[in-house]
Amino acid sequence: MSIATDKPRGLILAASSSNAGKTTLSLGLQRLLVRRGLAIAPAKCGPDYIDPAFHAVASGRASINLDPWAMTTEDLTTRATTQALTADLLFVEGVMGLFDGTVNGQGSTATLAQALGLPVILVLDVKGQAQTAAAIAKGISSYDPNVTIGGVLLNRVGSAAHEHLLREAFASLDLPIVGAVRGSDQLQLPSRHLGLVQAAEHDALDGMIDRIADHMAPDVDLDGILGIASEVTPNQDGAAPLQRLAPLGQRIAIARDEAFSFIYPHLLNDWRDQGAELSFFSPLADEAPAEEADAIYLPGGYPELHLERLASAHAFRDAMQTAAAKSVLMFGECGGYMTLGRSLISADGVEVPMLGLLPVTTSFANTKLSLGYRKLSHRSALPWGGELAAHEFHYATIQSMDEAEPLFAARTAADRELPSMGQRVGSVHGSFAHIIAPLKTTY
Repeated sequence: MSIATDKPRGLILAASSSNAGKTTLSLGLQRLLVRRGLAIAPAKCGPDYIDPAFHAVASGRASINLDPWAMTTEDLTTRATTQALTADLLFVEGVMGLFDGTVNGQGSTATLAQALGLPVILVLDVKGQAQTAAAIAKGISSYDPNVTIGGVLLNRVGSAAHEHLLREAFASLDLPIVGAVRGSDQLQLPSRHLGLVQAAEHDALDGMIDRIADHMAPDVDLDGILGIASEVTPNQDGAAPLQRLAPLGQRIAIARDEAFSFIYPHLLNDWRDQGAELSFFSPLADEAPAEEADAIYLPGGYPELHLERLASAHAFRDAMQTAAAKSVLMFGECGGYMTLGRSLISADGVEVPMLGLLPVTTSFANTKLSLGYRKLSHRSALPWGGELAAHEFHYATIQSMDEAEPLFAARTAADRELPSMGQRVGSVHGSFAHIIAPLKTTY
């Protein structure tokens, strides 16, 4: 079956909870649909950097983030429509459980489904249960009448007998089963403290995705899945202008390698669309940012896994210190912020010098999870007026910090005040927050 329409269609793959196997199934389904000859436009709900890189390998097309907490409904619709224009199917992977979000469920996969008007295929991990899975599906499907559950994809099915019990239990529900995938320990994707190991670190990721697809192929109903997809509908009020962050500069040098990979694709696209020239360099390869750059961006990532290489990257260090002396605007997020600091302490307690451009020492020797959406305001040279929508997710802690001008005043998604975040010294700015978009006017 193919999608018999000139207009792109879309669906959302969601789950009853985290760790239900949603990402693995998402990759396998995208690959199976590509094998069918369909052009798949992938997207990820929420502030995730790692899954979109996996999507790109599985589908052969760049993935985007659709964040219903940080982005307006108009922005979500415009970005989703643009992503889907040259494809047959917009395939969105959800985040956590379907209704899980921040305050009152804001930012959940369900809120994205409502904003885009797309149906949901619900992934259920049925290991250790049978008829109860049908009860869970019934409860989820009736929880919010504004969210359409088009079908159910059962994961980690144990045997043919187990599948028979499940199908028998679902027979009384108006919820078609579009797959009953057998469990396999061989299909687990490796992970670390911030989630899955990055796509770029897998030597044979393409082959792994092929194995996932091969494993799933006998157990999924691709025709049924395609039949659930609905038309991706543009904004009813026309093409509303996107709420975009201004470029950091006219010529932006961006660190990009295995240590600095947490970059939202929509930010780079928006900066290009606004006329900025982007160049990329690898600190791990001891590369310097372009000399003509008037702004330097150090995104987040995993610098803690590459401390010795960063400490010995003398050309990178010298170029960054020279740029700071020339007052080139610099901005570091999370891993980039730690790299701008004085030093970084590894998990085994070894302190390694960093760039020394901000008076902060961070540590993985005593970890503490900091996680959640943030509302930020600032008075700095950063070219972003008004408040900012951001996300914080890290285990590193601040070991010591000398006095410097705070960068951001911060609040949680529930508007609870937080201590100030980050530092500013001259033209150098950094914090643990990942900036997503201008803050919406209403939540």
